[in-house]
Amino acid sequence: MKNVFKIVLITVLIALGVWLWFILFPSPEKIIRYRLEKLAHTVSFSKNEGNFSRIASAESVGGFFSTNVEVTINIPGYKQQTLAGRAEITQFALASRTRAGDLSVKFPDVTVTIAPDKQSATADVTAEANVAGEKDAIVQEIKFTFEKTAEGWLIKRVETVRPLS
Repeated sequence: MKNVFKIVLITVLIALGVWLWFILFPSPEKIIRYRLEKLAHTVSFSKNEGNFSRIASAESVGGFFSTNVEVTINIPGYKQQTLAGRAEITQFALASRTRAGDLSVKFPDVTVTIAPDKQSATADVTAEANVAGEKDAIVQEIKFTFEKTAEGWLIKRVETVRPLS
C-alpha cells in the first residue's frame, strides 16, 4: 500500500512539474498568439472612450512593434497605409481613435511559423474589423513578421496578403 501511494504521489508531482513548466516557460508560438490577441484588443476602441484612455491605448500600441517596423496595409475600399517606425504607428493609432467612432478588431484565425533559428517567426492572420457606420465587417489576410529581442517577441513587418484573382 505504501508503494502505491508513493507511485501516485510521484506521478502527481511529475504532472504538476510539467504543467508548471509550460505555464512558466510558454512556447514562442503561444507567446506570439497571446501578443496578437492583446494587440487586437488594444487597437479596438469605442467612441465613449475618454481622452486619457484614448491616448494611453494609442501609446501602448507602439509597444507591440520593433523600432524599425514597416507596415503596409492595403484594404479594398480604403486608402493604402504605409507606416515606418514605432512613432508613426503610435501617431496613426491616435489619429484613428479621434477620427473614427468605434472599431472592434479580432484575429479569429492565426497560424504561427517559428523559424529554425527560433529568433524570428511569421504569423498568417485573418483580421476581422467592425467599424462604426459600416454594414459589413472588413475581413483581411495579414502577414506579421516577428523578431525575438530583449523586449520579447516584437512585430518587425506587417503586410496585407493579396487575394488570388
